[in-house]
Amino acid sequence: MSKQVDAEGLSQCDGKEGRPAYVAYKGRIIDVSGSRLWRDGLHMGRHTAGKDLTGEIEAAPHGIDVLDRYPEVGTLVEEAKPHGPAMSPLLSGIFARYPLLRRHPHPAVVHFPIVFTLSASFFSILYVLTGNRSFDHTAFYCLAGALLFTPLGILTGFLTWWVNYLAMPMRAVTIKKNLSFVMLAMLLILLVWHGFDPTILDRLSGPAILYLALVTALSPLVLIVAYYGGTLTFPLEKH
Repeated sequence: MSKQVDAEGLSQCDGKEGRPAYVAYKGRIIDVSGSRLWRDGLHMGRHTAGKDLTGEIEAAPHGIDVLDRYPEVGTLVEEAKPHGPAMSPLLSGIFARYPLLRRHPHPAVVHFPIVFTLSASFFSILYVLTGNRSFDHTAFYCLAGALLFTPLGILTGFLTWWVNYLAMPMRAVTIKKNLSFVMLAMLLILLVWHGFDPTILDRLSGPAILYLALVTALSPLVLIVAYYGGTLTFPLEKH
């Protein structure tokens, strides 16, 4: 007879320090200790054993049939879940039919503001160093691209936080939210500023230095936002 395991018992089977590696899928407890892909309870650098991975498994690129390769050792005892914002039946139906939409819209969208923002800084510096006007034009268009995609990144980020984390307070999410709105304001200011004064970087006076400092500061800002997003997708192992 299969044993019943609660969430606390499951968390103790995390594959570390010789402990077995169990994962839960739709109430089934699967022992993946024998898989080399779950060494030390970590799969593909992001999924950790000792948890209910139903959502992650359904969104994975492989089929759920891979679980049949490993022994089923028990069933997960259902526990009361923390209450989060209510989800409409329409959204619930969409996510049930297309589980990829639960997690992947935000990681897919955020690459655009990241690359556009980094490029705006890079080409602005290149223009100052070379005087090649095409670099200045490119930097301006990259600012526009970043301003276009940053709100989409913020919106999909809120959606992911709401759907997958029940909009619970999280330090990484708080930092990402605050810095993202700062970055959005900076992008708007820089784009309007450059639009009204296209030759701002032609003369390295006070305003030009301030403009260059702001556009350069975009790079570390977006990298910090990306870093904290990465800690949610690929949690750092604590030793």
